[in-house]
Amino acid sequence: MLNKTTGSPKSMPDVASEKNKVLTGRLDWVGMNGIQTPILIPSSSGVVMHVPAQVSAFVSLDQSEARGIHMSRLFKLTQDKLPLKKFSVSLLQELLNEFLQSHQDLSQAAKVSVEFQAMVERQALKSDNKGWRTYPVKFSAEKSNHQDQSKEVYKLQVVVTYSSTCPASAALSRQLIQDNFKSQFRQTKIDEAPLDFQQVYEWLGTPAGINATPHAQRSFATIEVELEPQAGADFVGLINLIEETLQTPVQTTVKREDEQEFALRNGQNLMFCEDAARRLKMALAARPEFINFTGEVRHVESLHPHDAVSMFSK
Repeated sequence: MLNKTTGSPKSMPDVASEKNKVLTGRLDWVGMNGIQTPILIPSSSGVVMHVPAQVSAFVSLDQSEARGIHMSRLFKLTQDKLPLKKFSVSLLQELLNEFLQSHQDLSQAAKVSVEFQAMVERQALKSDNKGWRTYPVKFSAEKSNHQDQSKEVYKLQVVVTYSSTCPASAALSRQLIQDNFKSQFRQTKIDEAPLDFQQVYEWLGTPAGINATPHAQRSFATIEVELEPQAGADFVGLINLIEETLQTPVQTTVKREDEQEFALRNGQNLMFCEDAARRLKMALAARPEFINFTGEVRHVESLHPHDAVSMFSK
């Protein structure tokens, strides 16, 4: 800053660069959460677009007497890098290296995470309609040069919303439907005359014919995979894998034929939370590009005020 009187640079105190002889000690991480910045990601149609993101940026404070880190440097690097280059794991790698270079006198480790809502266009199950859905996505990266050993970890996390119909409730409903059928047609003597097909067919199409339905609920799969440093940013591929494995993702545009197909898929894919977790674990384990993975499925019960949860890892 220039001194308005003399035109010369104004000297200002830099308290953060001072040594602290009283409060000392190494700190694991120092930085910022919730940095706002746009990032460049491809849409489902292939067009690269700016998407608002929340960034967390941290470095370790390894110099025990250093008062603090240079937070403005971390902030400026996120602003200079993320809005201008197509988002990828290699971009996060570049960002980590510059975090450490800007703090080479203070830090030996750095980490960054980028969270955003991904817009993905989805085709209806039966009709020709399409609609847009948002998916929470988080990329995170960490690099450490402690003890002359360089370690890098890159992760992708997505959350997919789906429908889960309880197998136990379905079985209990079927039993009630059987009992209801027996009660309705018990007067017919099978050995004397067969049931009237048309009568039974029409009865099944009435509310009286299906007197019980299984409970279903909106459910959430949170999956995190570890990626190679050279990986791109294919979060849509991971989302597709999860939805294809579970078969009952929530929908966008729904006409009657789409809703009927959704009901059919729920009936053919009855799932406890344990079933959903095992399906996903098997699907992820079959993909060699995932170095590691963890997952959680949460069924937000309609029967109970609590949730049913299963967790798994590679």
